[in-house]
Amino acid sequence: MVDSVPEISLVIPLFNEEQNVRPLADRIHSALAYTGISYEVIAVDDGSRDGTLPELEAAHAADSRFKVLKLRGNFGQTQAMMAGFERARGQVIVTMDGDLQNDPTDIPKLLATLDEGYDVVCGWRKDRKDHFLSRKLPSKIANRLIAWTTGVHVHDYGCSLKAYRASVLRHLHMYSDMHRFIPAMVTLSGARVTEVVVTHHPRTAGKSKYGISRTLKVALDLVVIKMIISFASRPAHWFGILSVPFFLMAIISFVLSFTHHQKKLENLKIVGPEGMNITFPAIGILFSIVFLHCIALALLSELVLKTGDYRPGDARRGQVEVV
Repeated sequence: MVDSVPEISLVIPLFNEEQNVRPLADRIHSALAYTGISYEVIAVDDGSRDGTLPELEAAHAADSRFKVLKLRGNFGQTQAMMAGFERARGQVIVTMDGDLQNDPTDIPKLLATLDEGYDVVCGWRKDRKDHFLSRKLPSKIANRLIAWTTGVHVHDYGCSLKAYRASVLRHLHMYSDMHRFIPAMVTLSGARVTEVVVTHHPRTAGKSKYGISRTLKVALDLVVIKMIISFASRPAHWFGILSVPFFLMAIISFVLSFTHHQKKLENLKIVGPEGMNITFPAIGILFSIVFLHCIALALLSELVLKTGDYRPGDARRGQVEVV
């Protein structure tokens, strides 16, 4: 018998969460049992070193809707989510943590908000049950920085409890810790993003895998995301702006090389074989090369955007069919 396609897919990355697996499965099933929604759970074991995998297999044996995917090593939450996305069959994909801090009873609320016409609904842990200095304060700073940089104003980028229409994730490619930036990345295709307040529980079993040490990594990823968002539509525009200072410096250098008397440059000059001052001409040539390099990158970027990134069917990306 072939399994029917579920309406929603829950993607849950887990790493060393042995004690939380069975309570998690029970809470998910009890939270969705009364909704009448068909669902599947894709639990991704991200190379756990404890008894997480046997617990997941036991959960699958008890309920076939609870599917298990094991990664060969510990690749991180982003790669675990991507693996789950690839195997998700539902029209809606819900992500959440496996540490019992997210509450599955909030899932119907996310789905109801999604039905209001949104493509992504983010959970907002307004009353977060974590340590202030090590978790809450860095998170608040990071959330405001991400919102300011990307222009997508979400209070809690770090909350894993989110609901997505599967269509907005089909062309998404992530690495490092970029899963937290999905709401900003999907806006490139015109996705509509909102958020709802969700319940957050304190951790009662297992150890947290996050800490203040991840702040630098998130900051570096944010730079990459900013470049993706800013350069995606008009890369030539941004490379053109970048080239302007080098063009001006090249002009200034050439002008100075012709207008200043050689005696006025004795303390700065580098003398060539024939006693000619080559300081400013050399600087001018250097800045000219950098300027031309930026222009070449601008043209190549536009070429890649217009041709290399086009595939059959991409003309409909970001469009909404009206019937």
